[in-house]
Amino acid sequence: QVQLVESGGGLVQAGGSLRLSCAASGSTFSINVMGWYRQAPGKQRELVATITSGGSTNYADSVKGRFTISRGNTKNTVYLQMNSLKPEDTAVYYCRYSGWYNEYEYWGQGTQVTVSS
Repeated sequence: QVQLVESGGGLVQAGGSLRLSCAASGSTFSINVMGWYRQAPGKQRELVATITSGGSTNYADSVKGRFTISRGNTKNTVYLQMNSLKPEDTAVYYCRYSGWYNEYEYWGQGTQVTVSS
């Protein structure tokens, strides 16, 4: 089992910044993919950004140039730096930990991000 603890959500004005953190613990694997997904009210959960254990990143088009995903020194922590936030970024953000081929996955409890106009 892998446990994920997220932090860093909150309320911010449009144009502001927030930094989300997610720490994985338990039976972690050296080869993995960590990522952030979000779900707005009435919408499906969508990918925001992912990063492999090797450091390769992938971003949704809607956040490219504004969000940056990175790993901590321990490699089991992932950050999402969110700049130039827009009201449409408002959602619950979830951390995901998965195998390279999605053979397993774990989700965090979610953290609310609200961007006011």
